[in-house]
Amino acid sequence: MEDKKALLEVKGLKKYFEIRKGLLANKKTYVKAVDDVSFAINKGETLGLVGESGCGKTTTGRTVIKLYEPTAGQIIYNGQDIAKLSPSQILPYRRKMQMIFQDPYASLDARMTVGDIIGESLDIHGLMRGKERAERIHYLLSKVGLNRDHASRYPHEFSGGQRQRIGIARALAVEPEFIVCDEPISALDVSIQAQVVNMLEDLQDDLGLTYLFIAHDLSMVKHISTRIGVMYLGKMVELASSNELYKKPLHPYTQALLSAIPVPDPDMSAANKRIMLEGETPSPIDPPPGCRFKGRCRYAKPICSESEPELKDLGGGHCVACHLF
Repeated sequence: MEDKKALLEVKGLKKYFEIRKGLLANKKTYVKAVDDVSFAINKGETLGLVGESGCGKTTTGRTVIKLYEPTAGQIIYNGQDIAKLSPSQILPYRRKMQMIFQDPYASLDARMTVGDIIGESLDIHGLMRGKERAERIHYLLSKVGLNRDHASRYPHEFSGGQRQRIGIARALAVEPEFIVCDEPISALDVSIQAQVVNMLEDLQDDLGLTYLFIAHDLSMVKHISTRIGVMYLGKMVELASSNELYKKPLHPYTQALLSAIPVPDPDMSAANKRIMLEGETPSPIDPPPGCRFKGRCRYAKPICSESEPELKDLGGGHCVACHLF
């Protein structure tokens, strides 16, 4: 399925949000949501992106497909840097890059029928009309496990799992190559999560899709991802293949995250010691100099306060940003 060709390359991506303190404040202050992040996603693979809430993973996904304008950096899609393209220039890439949103309730317009929700992107790109448009909508509904009668109904008539299936059908409508899956299962019942993930895998095989899969459920990320990136406070701190990351996590933050995964076997659970992180996460408005994790790291050294560690490849594509290595 994977041909080792990079479909998407992100280089030095930054996304800062301007804020003002007080009504008459003149000084500009920025939330550094994504701060110099680089990675690549090969055609046909799934890159998982994990980290605590507020680490910048969702902002990364939204910036990559230009829902947010990047502050700096390159977003190279199929050889073309799209970071600075105007809204009219980016429109052809909208067909190729789509998104599945986290909240299946807020992401669907309650005033539109399911057919119109799925067909809206077909209308925007002027792809299909009339009977051909209706047939495409019916095909997409069947592809995500719904039936053609659902096209005339409204979102409030569906469960959360069904709504997310509608969101997936909408993302597939214009035949994209790349999809950002922004925590697509976090709002669903546990019994439904596996069904949706299995469906995403089947769609990837059938349609040759490439995913950026954003999540906080580390066990589910391992199941679906080819490689996994770990983010902390706007930075990528570790990047490796799924199996490598789980077998040999290098960054202290990654080790703490993996130690928190529940183990169903009581004996194994007792043997696995949980790594408890102490201290508070620094503010993204004014992050500390040096390593941003140093205040919570049990291995912190003086150099961690003096210089920021670079993301280095230690061999075999296993990259880590830590002064320990």
